[in-house]
Amino acid sequence: MKIRHVTRSKRRPRISPKTAPGSSPGTLVVDPSAKQSVVQVTAYSEQDVIETTLDDPQSVREYLDKWSVVWINVDGLGNANTIAAIGEIFRLHPLALEDVVNANQRPKVEEFQDHAFIVARMPHLEEVFHGEQISLFLGANWVITFQEHSGDCFDPIRKRIRARRQLLLGADYLAYALLDAIVDSYFPILETFGERLEGLEDEIAGRPNADVLTRIHYIRHDLLALRRTVWPMRDVLNELVRDAPSAFSGGTRTYLRDCYDHTVRIIDIVETYRDLGTGLTEFYQSTVSQRMNEIMKVLTIIATIFIPITFIAGVYGMNFNTELSPWNMPELNLYLGYPIALLSMAAVALAMIFYFRRKRWLGV
Repeated sequence: MKIRHVTRSKRRPRISPKTAPGSSPGTLVVDPSAKQSVVQVTAYSEQDVIETTLDDPQSVREYLDKWSVVWINVDGLGNANTIAAIGEIFRLHPLALEDVVNANQRPKVEEFQDHAFIVARMPHLEEVFHGEQISLFLGANWVITFQEHSGDCFDPIRKRIRARRQLLLGADYLAYALLDAIVDSYFPILETFGERLEGLEDEIAGRPNADVLTRIHYIRHDLLALRRTVWPMRDVLNELVRDAPSAFSGGTRTYLRDCYDHTVRIIDIVETYRDLGTGLTEFYQSTVSQRMNEIMKVLTIIATIFIPITFIAGVYGMNFNTELSPWNMPELNLYLGYPIALLSMAAVALAMIFYFRRKRWLGV
């Protein structure tokens, strides 16, 4: 049986902020390896929708007074001047901007004088699970989102805006829709984990190999990282439901309750999968133990059969005098008797090893 060893790279989150200890609050220090910032604007009203990419962030001002809702999405956190310019235009709090570029924040919600600041984490499952920080600012008629990388779960929202759905009229509802898209993006990842666990269960019930336990460990590690991401998200949505910033209207808070219910459901599924992972570990160990008991039973029977035979052979030594009878081990007089005996022993040993490998006993 060929054993395949499972390896994968690990994504370690940044623990310390990029700013040096003792720096002035609100200092923007971007990661040199971060993607350069690209500013995208989606502005819409009941009659029309416009989508464009801005070369100069200052040109966003012309959209604020002409459109009912303006959504500014910034892909990449590698340009401090762009982020600072947007912060100046919308009078975003410096501490909030510092949290934007230090993309290791815990999900949270903060309210400032004329805008609200929400940090969420959008899930990604590649070789390992990790969460990308999404920083969201909500104002009177504008929403700003900062993303670490290109690619997100907001395409359904963009399609709804292009279709000019009435429900998306209002910056607070747009902010809710974005949060809801982030929360709902956890469900496909949970389905992937469920399929992996189901496959591992079938593999253990069949013929488990040596790397099953390692893969179970990796899944449990990813589920733990997912749990650490979702729990703060639930707290954020709970706070938005109970004590939402003034930028959210009463009607939008009703929809936020549904979003909160989704996070509770996600946490329940994560806990169920973690328990299932623990159960699979125990199932694997019991299956291997059961197979080992079966093997030991067969080997014990074989040993029991040969113990009395070996005892008799040991007592008599099998050295009978060939001169008294032609039936008394004539092989003792063979010229190659000793090499033939050694080769016979080796052949029996190799045959038993081949049989054990075919029965997959040696891989247990």
